[in-house]
Amino acid sequence: MTWTIVTDPLGNLGLSALMAAIPIFYLFWALAVKRMKGHWAAISAVVIAVVVAIAGYGMPVHLALLSTFNGMLFGLWPVAWIVVTAVFIYNLSVRTGQFEVIKNSLASISDDRRMQALLIAFSFGAFLEGAAGFGTPVAISAAMLAGLGFVPLYAAGICLLANTAPVAFGAIGIPIIVAGQVSGVDTMAISQMVGRTLPFLSVLIPLYLVILMSGWKKGIEVWPAALVSGGSFALTQFFSSNYLGPMLPDILSSIASIVCTVIFLKLWHPKESWRFPHEEKAVGREKLRYSGGQVFRAWTPFILLSIFVAAWGIKPIKEFLDHYTLFKFQISGLHNMVIRGDKPMAAVYAFNLLSAAGTAILLAGLFSIPVMGASIATAGKVAGETLKTLRWPIVTIATILGFAYIMNFSGMAVTLGLAFAATGKFFPFFSPFLGWLGVFMTGSDTSTNALFGKLQEVTATKIGVDPVITVSGNTAGGVCGKMISPQSIAVATAATNLVGREGDIFRFTLKHSLILTMVIALMSYAFAYVVPWIVPIYEKAHTTAAGLPAKAAAAFNPWVGGTYLLIALAIVVVITILANLLGKGETMSA
Repeated sequence: MTWTIVTDPLGNLGLSALMAAIPIFYLFWALAVKRMKGHWAAISAVVIAVVVAIAGYGMPVHLALLSTFNGMLFGLWPVAWIVVTAVFIYNLSVRTGQFEVIKNSLASISDDRRMQALLIAFSFGAFLEGAAGFGTPVAISAAMLAGLGFVPLYAAGICLLANTAPVAFGAIGIPIIVAGQVSGVDTMAISQMVGRTLPFLSVLIPLYLVILMSGWKKGIEVWPAALVSGGSFALTQFFSSNYLGPMLPDILSSIASIVCTVIFLKLWHPKESWRFPHEEKAVGREKLRYSGGQVFRAWTPFILLSIFVAAWGIKPIKEFLDHYTLFKFQISGLHNMVIRGDKPMAAVYAFNLLSAAGTAILLAGLFSIPVMGASIATAGKVAGETLKTLRWPIVTIATILGFAYIMNFSGMAVTLGLAFAATGKFFPFFSPFLGWLGVFMTGSDTSTNALFGKLQEVTATKIGVDPVITVSGNTAGGVCGKMISPQSIAVATAATNLVGREGDIFRFTLKHSLILTMVIALMSYAFAYVVPWIVPIYEKAHTTAAGLPAKAAAAFNPWVGGTYLLIALAIVVVITILANLLGKGETMSA
C-alpha cells in the first residue's frame, strides 16, 4: 500500500518546518555543543528523525526504516568504499617509507606549512574533487597533510575548507548536470552562472586558508603566493565554465593552480618559513635528499590514483564498466511506495562494482604495491589495519546517509524547502542557504540539487526572477555546506586519525561555512535585483522538460569505452615500469 507525503502535517508551514528541523537542530547541538562522537551523534540523530517521520508526518514504520536502510547502503557503497581505499594507499605509502620521500620533495619546494596547504589542500584537492568527488579529496589530502606533520585538527579543517570552490564542478560536473536535469534550466546556463559566482570565492579561499592557519599577520605575509594559487584557479574556472561547460573546470583549474604555484615558488619564497608552534623553527627550504627517480617512484601511487580517478570519470569508460558490472536492486517494500506530489519515489540501490571511484583508487593501490616495494603480505596487513581503524567512521558515514534518506523520503526536506520558498522577493537571498542545508543533510552538492533544484526553479518563476539565478545559487551555496556535512567530517576524521573529535572539527568549520554562504547569498540577491545583466542569456527551447539536450543520447558502444580503458591501463603500466626502473637505488645522503 502506498503512502503520500504530506508536506505541511501541522497545518501551518512555519510550525511544520520547525518540527522538520528538530533532527537537524539536534545534530548541530550534538556536534557543536555536546561534542558528541560522530557515530553516536549520527545514530541518535537518525533515531530522532525516524520518530519525527513516524509520529509527526504519519510515515508508516516499515517505510521509515526501509528508507533509512536504503541510505545506509549508499553510505557503505560507494561513499565509505572511497575512504577505505584512499586511506589504504596512504597507509601503505607510510609503511613502506615512501611517504618520507614525498615529505622531503615537498619541503624542497617549500617547507612552509602555508605553501604546503596551498599545494595539497587547495590545488591537489581540487583536482581530486574534479575527477571523483564524493569524499575523495578530503580523504587523500587530509591524510597527506597529517603525514607531513600538520596538526591533525588543522589538516582536517583546512582540507574541508579548501574543498569549497571546486565542489560545484566536482566528479566531472555531475552537480551542475543534475541541477539542469531536475530543474529544466539549461545546463550550460547554470555552468556559466556558477562560473560567474564561485571564482570570487576561489581567489580568496587560499588566503583565507593561510590566515586561518597562521593568523592575520603571518597569513598576509604570503599573499602573493595565495593570489597566484587562487587567481590562476579562478581565472581558469571562469573561462572553462563559461565557454567549455561544467565537466572540465575543476580539472583544468587545479592543474593551472598547481603549475603556476610551483613555478612561482621557484622564483619567490617567504622570507621566513612558518611552522606550527609545537614544531622546530624552519630555516628555509630543505635540501632534496633523493634522486629524481626516487621522488618519481614515491609520488607514483598518487599519480596512478589521479590517472585512474580521472579515467573513471570519462563517460565511455564508466558506461563500459557499468554495462558489465552494474547491479541494480529495488528495495522491496519501499520502491514506488512513497508518493511525493503525484510521482512515486524510486528506491533502487545501484551497486557499481567496477565504476565506483573507490574501485579506481583500489586499482591504483594494487598497481602501487610493487612500486612501493611492498609484499602482498604487507599490503594485506595494512589493509586489515586500515579497516580496523576506520570501523567507526564507516558506521558514521552509513548512518548519516540514512539520516539524509529519511529526511527526503518522509517529506521533512521538502517542508524545509517550502519554508525557504515562502520568503517571496527575498528568496534569491535565501536560495543559497537552502542549498547549504541540503548539503549539510546529504553531504553532496549533487544530492541537494536533486532535492531542491525543481523547487528553486518553480519559486523563482513565481516571483519573477530568472530561475538560473536560484538554481545556480542552490549549487553555489551548497558548496559552503560541504565543510560542515557530518559525512565529510567523518571522512576527514578517518583520514587524520581524529575519530571521536568530530564535534571539534564541526565547531572549527561552522563559522567559516556560514560566512561564505552569506557571501554567496548576497551575490545571489544582487544578481536578481542589482546586476541582472550578469545572468547568461539562454534558449529554453534547446532543452527538454527534464533539462536534457533535445538530441537523443548516443547508443552504447563497448568498443569506445573499452578502447579508452585500454589506453588508460597502458599509461598506468608504462608509469609503473618507469617508476620501478628509475626509483631503484639507495637513498641519497642529506
